[in-house]
Parts: sequence; structure tokens; C-alpha cells
Amino acid sequence: MESSESIQDFYQRIQAKVFPSCLLNSGLGHFNVFSRDNCSLSTPYSRRDYYKISLILGTGTLHYADKWLKIDRPALLFSNPVVPYSWEADNADQKGWFCLFTDKFLQNGNRLGNLQDSQLFKVGGSPVFFVDEEMICSMSHIFMKMMEEIESDYIHRYDMLRNYLYILMHEAMKMQPTDNYEPYQNASQRVVSLFMELLERQFPIDSPERNLKLKTPTDYAESLSIHVNSLNRSVKEITGKTTSQQISSRIIQEANALLQHTDWNISEIAYGLGFEEPAYFTNYFKKQTGMTPNMIRNSIV
Repeated sequence: MESSESIQDFYQRIQAKVFPSCLLNSGLGHFNVFSRDNCSLSTPYSRRDYYKISLILGTGTLHYADKWLKIDRPALLFSNPVVPYSWEADNADQKGWFCLFTDKFLQNGNRLGNLQDSQLFKVGGSPVFFVDEEMICSMSHIFMKMMEEIESDYIHRYDMLRNYLYILMHEAMKMQPTDNYEPYQNASQRVVSLFMELLERQFPIDSPERNLKLKTPTDYAESLSIHVNSLNRSVKEITGKTTSQQISSRIIQEANALLQHTDWNISEIAYGLGFEEPAYFTNYFKKQTGMTPNMIRNSIV
């Protein structure tokens, strides 16, 4: 799984020549709006560091960790920084609009509370709303007004854009989200594949300052946006080992590499691997291998 896509990564992916610093709205977060006419036919499976609302006029498939959804008619999609997903278009005939924004952009005057607690963006919710012809016209008008406003020199244009966002969200909350998600036939295999890929992406640790971020089954489950019990069940079913055993095995593999191929001291290796104290690392390593880190290092000829 790709690491979280930042706003800068997004602009690089769409091949924007210059990051639009004029749209950063310094101190108030970031907002931008685009047409989907030239959108990517597929996007990598990853989390994003921003919120996104898309009016999809085209067909394709949304992929989540353990389920997928066929978009076979116009739809409004809400995505958040917590839930990873990928998009696979059926063909190049893609129309519509999308806007992206940061939480900070809506902090001033936010009347919806915490976005990740709202019914549109919360984990475990249903972020897809199929829309009829009347709603297509209404939503399209809002997006077109956004594109017009962001190009204007009106001093309060960001307030206007913020209000258009609220209108989009309130209109969606009046509708019934879809629940036509399909489980993968090999859901466990897919979950384990995503887990193993995410695990491998934590390494190598190339600097003592680059601490290991994901250390427990719960950390990985949250990153994949699935319940930890589901992750544990899938990993055990497919690999015959527990999630904790898989994580420990990879940490020990990395510890051995650092002990043998770097001149870092034991404390630096411990901190790099996410241990708060060197003694915790030494005890952990000995429990897993039967040897201390110093024994491994001293055995190197």
C-alpha cells in the first residue's frame, strides 16, 4: 500500500508544473477544485492527507481493504484522511468535478463538528451517494460556482468556497447513502496482502531519527481502516502466524541488519525501531532470538 498521499504528492501526480501556493490560503488551510475531464483512470491504494468530495459522472470501481463498490451511475463520493481506497475507471469517459481541502480550511466557523465524526466522513460509514438527474444539476452548479469563485479576486472568496462546501455536505446528508458494497471472494488474502505490503513499507530504517511508526496489530488495523480482529483472523488464516508474530519477525530481521551493517549504537537502533528505552529493545530481542543485541554485534568478524 502506498504511504499517505500529501497535497504536494497530489499535485505531482496530476503533473501540475507549479504547486499553487496562491491557493494555500496561508493560516486557513488548503482548498482547490478541479474538473474530472482529465482525471487518472486509476489511483493507487492509499490514504490521503486531505478530504475530498467528488461528483463522479462515469463508471468504475472503488476498492477498500475488504470490500469493493461498483459505481455504475452518477455518484457523490466523500473520502477522508483515515480510510485508504483506490479507484479504477471502466473507461476514459470520465466527467464531473472534485474538490480537496484540509480540516483546517473548515475549522473557522465549522458548524458540523469534527469532520471524522460526521456521517459523511466517519470510519465505518458509507461515503457514496448515488444521485438522480435533479441532484446532478444541483451539484454540478455548486462545483461550477466553486471553480468560478476560486479564480476571482473577491477578498472573501474563501468564505464563499467554505459555504459552498457546507451546501454540498448538507445536501448529501439529506440523501440515503448506498450499502451495495460487495465483499472480496478472497477478502482474507487481500487484507493480508495489504498488511504485508504496509509492514514492508515501514522498512528499512535508514536513520535513527526515523522511528518506526506502526508497531502493533492495532496500529496496522487502524491504518488499513479495518477492525483489528478482522486483521488478526485473516493473517492467522493465510499465514499460519499471528499478526504480532509477523510484526515481530520483521522487526527482528531489521534489527539484525542494523546490528550487522551499521555502526549505530544499541540505543540508536532501539529508538529507530520504536522502543522507548534500549533495555526494552534488549529484552525484546533476547526473548525473540535467545541472544542479546551485543552478542550479535560481537559475533561479527
